[in-house]
Amino acid sequence: MNPSVTEKPVAHAASTSSTALFNVLLQIADDHLILGHRVSELCGHAPMLEEDLSIPNMALDLLGQARLLYSYAAEVENQGRDEDDLAYLRADREYLNCLLVEKPNADFAHTMLKQFYFASFMKLYWPEIQQAGEPRLSAIAAKASQEIAYHVRHTSQWVIRLGDGTEESARRMAEAVGILHPYTQELFEVDENRQTGIDQGWLADPASIKQPWLDAITAVFKSAALSVPDVPFGQSGGRQGMHTEDFGHLLTELQYLQRAYPGSEW
Repeated sequence: MNPSVTEKPVAHAASTSSTALFNVLLQIADDHLILGHRVSELCGHAPMLEEDLSIPNMALDLLGQARLLYSYAAEVENQGRDEDDLAYLRADREYLNCLLVEKPNADFAHTMLKQFYFASFMKLYWPEIQQAGEPRLSAIAAKASQEIAYHVRHTSQWVIRLGDGTEESARRMAEAVGILHPYTQELFEVDENRQTGIDQGWLADPASIKQPWLDAITAVFKSAALSVPDVPFGQSGGRQGMHTEDFGHLLTELQYLQRAYPGSEW
């Protein structure tokens, strides 16, 4: 057999796998960075002092998870970039987060519901990633699984408290559900990068947790006197770098310090 014939496909497969891993890491890291930034925006503006302590802690959890993912992504890319470069020095179309996490904090109901949707998804997805067996990603998943459980518990209590609360709080939570629920379908989308990971066995298929996620959401909504809306067509595009107008404003604030003072270190 001609060696040149066998070597090229192997090299190509390795390159394809590395590219897919890099992009998947960016997707998950971007989800956590952007949501962490959104959650942090509420610091000092929560309805009670206890929440002004809880909210920053959740934001720090998300940013810590993003940092681990960006560090690994930089190693996989091997182009001289580090976690700060990936987090703060990319153009808007290079961010691959889902649209849900970039939605603005219209009010406290929106903030809690958005975090509840995402945390409920990751609570189920992190263990699946851990089981998939990619060593470094599995280790990150193991750590993140312990942190995300609190996020689900905390935000679900607020969804119930607001949904089954006063007439005003119920109205606001129902409004938040109507606005945000169409964005949840993107959590379960599989692009070519994720499909590569699924096919090669180092990434779990999010479709496997769609029904358990819906069951968890439905149970909390029942306690909150809310209905799960029927959404025939969900909103998507974030995984391809197509973001909402709000994202540009978010990125301006997020990147300001790093761009104004290049190379700064804490």
